[in-house]
Order: sequence, then C-alpha cells, then structure tokens
Amino acid sequence: MSLFQWGVHLGAWIPIIRMVVDYLRDNLTANPIQDITFRTGKAALVLLVLSLAVTPINTIFGYRSILKIRRTLGLYAFFYVVIHFFIFVGVDYGFNWDLLQEAIFEKRFALVGFAAGLILLPLALTSTRGWMRRLGRNWKRLHRLVYLASILAVIHYVWLVKSDVRQPLFFGGVVLLLLIMRIPGIRRFFTGFRSKYLERFPVTRNGEVGFKHRPPISRKM
Repeated sequence: MSLFQWGVHLGAWIPIIRMVVDYLRDNLTANPIQDITFRTGKAALVLLVLSLAVTPINTIFGYRSILKIRRTLGLYAFFYVVIHFFIFVGVDYGFNWDLLQEAIFEKRFALVGFAAGLILLPLALTSTRGWMRRLGRNWKRLHRLVYLASILAVIHYVWLVKSDVRQPLFFGGVVLLLLIMRIPGIRRFFTGFRSKYLERFPVTRNGEVGFKHRPPISRKM
C-alpha cells in the first residue's frame, strides 16, 4: 500500500476521531444526537463526492494511481452512511418502527436519504473483484447508480437544513460538474487536451505525467 493510500485511510477516519474526542470533551453542542447525525451524514457526502472526483481527475491529468482509492472512498462513504442511519434509527428513534415509518414517509428529507442509502447498499456489497467477475458488464451498469445516490444525497441535505442551503447547493454544484465531466463529448475533449499536454511532458511507466525530461533552457537573451 502506498503512502498516498495510507493518507486516504487516515483522512477518512478523521471525522469519527473528532466526534469521539468531542464526545469525551463534552463538546457535541446542546443536541449531541443531532450533531453526530449531521457530522456522519456530511462525512458520507464528502467521501461520496471525492469518490466521484476520481475518474475526472484521471481524465484531465492522467493520474492513474488515483483510481486505486476510488473503491476505498466509496466504502468509507458507505461506512459513514451506516453510522448515520444507525444513529437515526437506533439512537434518535430507539428502533420504534411506528415512529420510524411515520418519519420516513412523512418527512421528505428522510425518505430521500433512506432511498440513497438503499441504493448504496448493493454497490458496497458488490465492490469486490469477485463480484466484478460474476456480474461482468452488468457490474458497471449497477455501479452507475452511484450517480443517482449522489443526487439524492444532495437533495436530502438541502431539504434537511431548510434555511441556509449554501453549503448543500455547493455540494450539488460539485456533483453536477463531476457528472458533466462524464459526458462522452466533454470527456473526449479533456482526453485530447491531456494528450497534447503529454506530448510536451513524457509519460512515465505507470501512466502518469512525467516531468523528468525538461525542455532545454535557451541561452539566448
């Protein structure tokens, strides 16, 4: 495992470490359950957006090594979704199914969030290479549902905060941009731009941009 991958694992654990530290310091605001629910949901969304950013970064910069962390980011996003859901269901509502049914079907933000979580569940379960072999081409089709899950997660965030929607809309803009980057024509444009760029800066063996051979500096004034 590379140092970069270790850094990704460490970064993904930071939100939960901060929550534990704040809990021990009694620094979880006046409503700790709501605070933890919000933090875990936001961490899940951030990691989900970062996983979506992997392919566009590779498309633009040809940085293939980043593809290795896409699955990791996605699984960590699901990890925080599970915690987020458990706090909502078990801690906030005490596994009271009558209250939960009322909350999920009468509060639109809860319904959309629940739908996003259900979509991510099969994606997390089939993220292994074994499932990739079993599903074949259908694996990619299934995992494209992450786009829908991301959109639903943003809508969930917008409807949850109600008033100040600047941050949820920022995430929505980023998700929209990352989805636009996947449109074939736009993707080909950036791939062509990268090819021209790579003509000046040769590619290393692992497929990344190399700056090893710099153009000679002219001595003319």
